[in-house]
This record gives sequence, structure tokens and C-alpha cells, in this order.
Amino acid sequence: MDLYVVRHAIAEERRPDLVDASRALTKSGRKRFARCVAGLERLELRFDRVLHSPWRRAAQTAELMTSLGRAIEPHEALAAPPSRGLLEVLGEAGETVAVVGHEPWLSELIAWLVVGEPADGDARFRMKKGGVAQLRGTPRPGRMQLRALLPPKLFLE
Repeated sequence: MDLYVVRHAIAEERRPDLVDASRALTKSGRKRFARCVAGLERLELRFDRVLHSPWRRAAQTAELMTSLGRAIEPHEALAAPPSRGLLEVLGEAGETVAVVGHEPWLSELIAWLVVGEPADGDARFRMKKGGVAQLRGTPRPGRMQLRALLPPKLFLE
């Protein structure tokens, strides 16, 4: 399996009057991530599924990926620390799958899949907003290899 781990694009800043799950992408965040998607299109990537956190900014990021995926759908497990349930879903999701979510949970997921244990907030694999990591292998602890960690800046130049 090829798993692409995508951090949501640049979103509104946190505010006391705004629920975190409701924060939307900024205009700049949309524009920058659209360029990232264009870069992924140039690599001829196509996803069997794009799973995303139900939080607004992750859903909006996934929507920008419609040209890359056959099925785009929310999954509650991507709005929480990584779990065995998420690994089961990934194991049945297809050969080429993208997940869109949030830090620090994405870094923890990558560490768990590559090293065999979650990083517990220790960002071994720091994900920039709009960044993409490619993993290959079986979605089980310690059974995947990190193939690429692509910062969004790579697609903007």
C-alpha cells in the first residue's frame, strides 16, 4: 500500500469565539494548497480513497484534492490520536490512499507506522501545513517505510 499523509492547509488562527473544529482554510491557504495539488497531479498520483478528518479545515483541504481521488470521505478517527481502528480502516481502504488530518496526530501516526510506536507529541516527523508524507508497506505498527516527506514549499517554487 502507498499511504499519503496530508496535513490540512493553512487555516484561520485560533480564537476564543471559534470552535477549533470549525476553523476554515484561509484564502491564502486554499491558493497555496491548490498549487500543491497541481504538483501531485504532475506526479500522476491518483488515490483509491481520500479519508479526512471531519473538522472543517481538513474537509476543505480534501475537497481541493477531488482531482486526485475517486472517493473522498470523512472519518472520525482522523480527528483524534491514531488508533488501531484507524489502522484497520487503512488496511481495507485500497492500494493508494490519502489521509488528511491534524498535528500532532499525523506525526504520531507516521511514527507509529514507521518506528512501531507513536511519538506521543515528540514530533519525529514534523508536518508543515499542506505538507505530504508518502509511506509504503502494510498499515501496521513498524511495517511501513517513509518514502518522502514533502513540504508545501516544494510545490510553490
